[in-house]
Amino acid sequence: MGNNLNFRKCRFVKIMSSFQLVLGGLVIFVSLSTLFSFYSVGFFMHDEDICRHFYGAYNGFDIRSLSARVDEVLDKMETLQDKLELMVKHMDKGKVDELSSSYISRFEYKRLLEEDVIKPLSSAQSSLRQIRLPRVETSGSVREDPLINTFVMEEMRKYITPKVNRNGDVNVYGTLMIYNTIGHACVLMKKELEEYMDYEIGSYCKDDWNLAQKLMLNGCDPLPRRRCLARASKLYLKPYPIDKSLWTIPDGRNIRWSNYKCRNFECLLRKNTKKGFEMEKEKVKWVTNSSVPVDFLIKDVLGIKAGEIRIGLDCGVGTGSFAARMREHNVTIISTAMNLEAPFSETIALRGLVPLYATLNQRLPLFDNTMDLIHTIGLIDGWIDLQLLDFILFDWDRVLRPGGLLWIDRFFCNRRDIDDFMYMFLQFRYKKHKWAISPKSKDEVYLSALLEKPKRS
Repeated sequence: MGNNLNFRKCRFVKIMSSFQLVLGGLVIFVSLSTLFSFYSVGFFMHDEDICRHFYGAYNGFDIRSLSARVDEVLDKMETLQDKLELMVKHMDKGKVDELSSSYISRFEYKRLLEEDVIKPLSSAQSSLRQIRLPRVETSGSVREDPLINTFVMEEMRKYITPKVNRNGDVNVYGTLMIYNTIGHACVLMKKELEEYMDYEIGSYCKDDWNLAQKLMLNGCDPLPRRRCLARASKLYLKPYPIDKSLWTIPDGRNIRWSNYKCRNFECLLRKNTKKGFEMEKEKVKWVTNSSVPVDFLIKDVLGIKAGEIRIGLDCGVGTGSFAARMREHNVTIISTAMNLEAPFSETIALRGLVPLYATLNQRLPLFDNTMDLIHTIGLIDGWIDLQLLDFILFDWDRVLRPGGLLWIDRFFCNRRDIDDFMYMFLQFRYKKHKWAISPKSKDEVYLSALLEKPKRS
């Protein structure tokens, strides 16, 4: 670490020492005293032991992020130096007659200084001013706000900075401050995240829900809150009454279609016949016998726990038809939904049901032992990594109450993988109420199961 630090110090001193610009016989010396005064805090220590201690000994100090930000500034300065040295070399090689005959207007000269000298220097200085050094606690330890040196955009930095309680006392959560959270993969998508956080406070947000969803699906989840106003359809009308909305396609004027390939429900009905937008087909699901032996009927499932199933969670891809059918049995179901090429979340809500805009990436925002039922269809299939499935199943087990039901509906996978997945579903030693396997194709099989969580203490 000491050698690396010496290299950075030498590199910085070389770049920052001075810039002598020879432009049309004018010599300009650019002073960087502000940058020197900042770096005197820790970067120009002469005692190498102190330097090594500063850079390697403190816990809770994100040296990687700080180092990356410093390198970013140094790269800007080095690029500027290279550009200016190249200009000087070009002028040295030119003939006296050529130089004397050349002419740069005052406007061009002003633009050259602003664009090629002042702006890069200003950018580098601004980046340095945003770097926050760790603060020394009363115990003598050093603490840095998490990720504070990772992001450049001011709104992002304001969001992730811990918010200390105004009265100095503990809050209702029993803490002295509140940490706003973001997904750890956000640091890998800085460009996209800072684009998402680039808005005018108090004004309308950009119509960029698809950017937000891209961030979420790639692990930047949860996303930071924003201080702008969410857009709605300009033609928004009041939704249908509940006695009509459950089994009626919503009014398309209530949807923002700008980020979809289809711009109306008619297009979706033509291109996404299996995604839940054809209500006549949705009405018969879970209430009539089908040709597939792995399909269970809702009345049979509820009959196993008569009067005990009141609330539940549906993890799937669709428009909320399972929740709509369960509502008719006085069971409240929350439906997870992502807008994968179609407005699933809006459609669920406009049908009078509750959408939970959540990915498989995150822990369910539900407390332990609270759900009577968890149902899944069309979301978790043979594509899923076994370890990821293991984490998801343990999370479902966490929120499912003792005696609650796990309904695996039409899970399918390759025949050669069925034993692995059967083990995953059976490892919790749930009671089997229903279990069915049938062919889906030559190489694939369906699996449906209704399992009851045992009592544990």
